[in-house]
Amino acid sequence: MHPLDRPVWSSLSHAHRDLALGDGLARRYAADINLFASARDDSEGALARLASLVAAGEQVYLLQVPAIVVPPGLVALKQAHGVQMVAAGPIAPETDTGDMLPLGDADAGDMLALARLTQPGPFLPRTHRMGRFTGIRLDGRLAAMAGERFRLDGWTELSGVCTHPDFRGHGLARRLSRHVAAEIAARGDRAFLHAWRDNTAAIRLYESLGFAWRTDVNVAVLARAAEPADGQARGR
Repeated sequence: MHPLDRPVWSSLSHAHRDLALGDGLARRYAADINLFASARDDSEGALARLASLVAAGEQVYLLQVPAIVVPPGLVALKQAHGVQMVAAGPIAPETDTGDMLPLGDADAGDMLALARLTQPGPFLPRTHRMGRFTGIRLDGRLAAMAGERFRLDGWTELSGVCTHPDFRGHGLARRLSRHVAAEIAARGDRAFLHAWRDNTAAIRLYESLGFAWRTDVNVAVLARAAEPADGQARGR
């Protein structure tokens, strides 16, 4: 299996091991980093370990090429389909970078607020620790950003691409996406990304930047199944 077929597992097992909870059967990101989790495979032991990493009231996201098997004890709140795209060749660096700024801990509140408003994917207080992020501020406000998420040997994911509604229509997402993808390539990695399969506008944007479809992916949001009431548990 290609490492990109289970990108969450590959990332948590290598570059992001210091951000992970779990072991060699299943891993998830720390609760303030991200919501993604993955079993090593679909074996009974790996699925049971994955279920053990989800506490009552929590949700985790699964993203992988193989069909998702819901572990016993968990339920799927949502299932959907996406696409995985990879840089088909060298991506030309963005030439207009004068207004771009690296984002870090001091920007975490603004990044979280922008992500909550625009919903580019799960984004938590320390998601920005997963990789490098770049933003554009206009009138002192964080107008747009893009960054890195999953990281595995030879690959880095372009993610967190979003623009505040007040600043859309100026090509900020395109410029930031090109800049981040070119920086990934400059480090010797190849960029990849994910998008919802029905998000044709985003897919067209990434195709215009030089990304090509690699495969469809399965996505699920899982939570712990509700415990039966005492009477039901006793068969009354």
